[in-house]
Amino acid sequence: MEKNTPRTVPKSITNCQSASLEPYKFIIQNLKFKITIGWLYPKLMSTYGDRGNILYFSRRALLRDIDTNIVAIDQSVDAEKMKEIDFFFGGGSQDIEQEIVMRDLMGKKAEKLKLKIEEGTPALFVCGSPQIMGNSYEPGMGKKIKGIGIFDIESVHPGLHVSRCIGNTVGEIITQNIGAHLSDSLIVGFENHGGRSYLGNRVKPFAKVIKGYGNNGNDGYEGMVYKNAIGCYYHGPFLPKNPEIADFLITRIIEVKYKQKITLQSLEDVYEKKARDFLFKRFKI
Repeated sequence: MEKNTPRTVPKSITNCQSASLEPYKFIIQNLKFKITIGWLYPKLMSTYGDRGNILYFSRRALLRDIDTNIVAIDQSVDAEKMKEIDFFFGGGSQDIEQEIVMRDLMGKKAEKLKLKIEEGTPALFVCGSPQIMGNSYEPGMGKKIKGIGIFDIESVHPGLHVSRCIGNTVGEIITQNIGAHLSDSLIVGFENHGGRSYLGNRVKPFAKVIKGYGNNGNDGYEGMVYKNAIGCYYHGPFLPKNPEIADFLITRIIEVKYKQKITLQSLEDVYEKKARDFLFKRFKI
């Protein structure tokens, strides 16, 4: 759980329509596949530019003739809306915002969300949101907070006197844990978390830490996987830095929803590759 100044999410995004997709509206009506994205509390959980993941995911889908519809899952949405979601996304927030989210998400909404995950609906939870999806979070000050229980993890802040886990991070995805072969299994990003997460028996690690702290700075793992749900401490625009994960999620979502395995058309990813190469050289990876 993080303590940073919240940033305003553009109205076009919170209203569930990305302005960057406007020029493509004329072709959307005839697209074969459609993905409904459930964005968890975009006004409360987008501290680090997390909306970049939504924009990037939607763009990559549309470039493969796959339509996306964004639904903001917030206080105004009934629990039954969860049934329509094909892909859940959760970002980062401050302690206060996470407590607001927890209060609203508990009960019927949590039950519907857990049921969807149990049924295999893909999800990506970045930054502090895996803590919410875990069993519990114990802050540096205050009482232990009960989580949703999707991930079998316990998260504990060791105390305000202990240094946070901050810095650039690189990991290698444990591909067998997500049930897919990837041509590039390296992930790169930035972490900044005070809490340490410890995996239980009903969850698998997402990646091995090459550089950085990972879940807790000790066990050498980053993130967690349960069925088709992935969680990690990587902040902000995780998918633009790791396009292979975006494409993996798109194909898995189509497979789950339409019972079809598809091969996505390759994209050049010129800028993504340049950025990744620069970062790997900088980190001496």
